[in-house]
Amino acid sequence: MAFEPPQRLVRALGETAPDGDDWLEKLPEAAHQAVALRELTVERVQMPGGRSSLVVLVRQPDGTPAVLKLAPPRARPQSERAALAHWGGTGAVQLLEPLVTEGVLLLERLRPDLSVRSLPEAKALLEAAGTLRRLWVEPPAGHRFETVAERTGRQAEAMRATASADAEVATLVDAALAAREELLAAPPERRLLHGTFRQSKVLAGERMPWLAVGPDPVVGECAFDLARLVRDRVEDLIASPSGAATTRRRVKRLAESLEVDQERLRGWTLFRAVESGARARRVGRPQDAELLLEFAGWL
Repeated sequence: MAFEPPQRLVRALGETAPDGDDWLEKLPEAAHQAVALRELTVERVQMPGGRSSLVVLVRQPDGTPAVLKLAPPRARPQSERAALAHWGGTGAVQLLEPLVTEGVLLLERLRPDLSVRSLPEAKALLEAAGTLRRLWVEPPAGHRFETVAERTGRQAEAMRATASADAEVATLVDAALAAREELLAAPPERRLLHGTFRQSKVLAGERMPWLAVGPDPVVGECAFDLARLVRDRVEDLIASPSGAATTRRRVKRLAESLEVDQERLRGWTLFRAVESGARARRVGRPQDAELLLEFAGWL
């Protein structure tokens, strides 16, 4: 079978490595090797797929359905493996093999066509928040996961560079960076976090109704993880005349339901929205940037 990477993946990798690399060129051969090593039967490549990995629907030698995931080093697949192993299937998709192959994961098959985003908004937020709560555990001793301070520090440098070249975003970037400094001055907890959690990252399963997929794990406070969920369906929020009020209510409701400090959630939501908006401008996605920065302005 030809393992042709979906265009969504090709475009996303082009944004994160504009000068290119050879991972995509090596991908077909790497996929063939991973399949042969595990004696898998390939069904199909998942389309449109994700933005950081190739997802292949397969069956194991005994016929059990599974997912083979191949990701480049910059997507930190080994960190994902470590987090999934630590969660052990509680709240998240389960690893199916102890075999450690660089950039390759064999995972339980969920329903890639059914995420909580397909539910009505209130129900989707409830189910997503419940899933996220189960992931917030103590990190393993001696872990090597990136911390929130480290990750946002890298992001802050890129934000400053964007602001210096783009006066339109400078005010929001300054506000976001000030919020980050205040939040990091007194971090209240250290939990293992999903890192990139949103409604589309929660899929229907057989073992449990909903399970999280695709973590980019990080260690820090829960408010950082929850912040990305606040802006889910941002295009609907922006289109609504009551979008700003709805956003403020969402911050309050999520903070209360998950026992997270409301102001810390607001601060991390601001930082993460501005960071995403600045990055969208930097890589040439002006419409996404406009939505995200307008949303950030409400905070």
